[in-house]
Amino acid sequence: MKTIVVCSGGLDSVTLAHKVAREHSLQGLISFDYGQRHKKELDYAADTARDLGVPHNIVDLKPVGRLLTGSSLTSDDVAVPDGHYAEETMRITVVPNRNAIMMTVAFGAAASAGADAVAAAMHGGDHFIYPDCRPDFVNAFQSMQDHALEGVAQIRLYTPFIHTSKADIAAEAGRLGVPIDRTWSCYKGGDVHCGRCGTCVERREALELARVPDPTVYTDREYWKQARAEHAKRKYAEHSSQN
Repeated sequence: MKTIVVCSGGLDSVTLAHKVAREHSLQGLISFDYGQRHKKELDYAADTARDLGVPHNIVDLKPVGRLLTGSSLTSDDVAVPDGHYAEETMRITVVPNRNAIMMTVAFGAAASAGADAVAAAMHGGDHFIYPDCRPDFVNAFQSMQDHALEGVAQIRLYTPFIHTSKADIAAEAGRLGVPIDRTWSCYKGGDVHCGRCGTCVERREALELARVPDPTVYTDREYWKQARAEHAKRKYAEHSSQN
């Protein structure tokens, strides 16, 4: 299966790129600059392409990104929240229609390149916050592309992590020998991972659960434990109040 991977440079998409390279035919990586504050992730995607010896295309969507306001990822005046990834406060990180926009471009590129599939790293932990990471979206998008490319190309949307957890992806990264410290997750885009934003907490927790060594440098390496405990306490209180 000749596959183009949508690669942000994060742990999930870099692991997916290594998985495709091992199990299929990796044709290249495609990344998107939509004006995100953590733009340095694109450097890590470029590193992955070099490591795997495949082409890497970065699509400039900054003019589009300027229209997608209100998210802490695209608006400098909206702070990136700290805390557990599954907290309601993380909804401020939603960029409207981001995956639909990116994957539409990726499907066009795949059709032009004669590829068989576009791979994307949505996973089960994304479902609570991001509507464009859920199975229903994946199925609907596939159907839409089948119509859009009818008679032109047959491209599959390959999402092997869609029903798995972040810890499962971390375990897969360990199995594949993915260089963890050559991936970028932090939404704040500082010199090192902050360790406090939702994606940093999720990353630390997942690697810990998977028992995969994490050589990443964090400003606050241990905050994830506090965030996890506070989240568990809040969920317990909510459950108790409903009963």
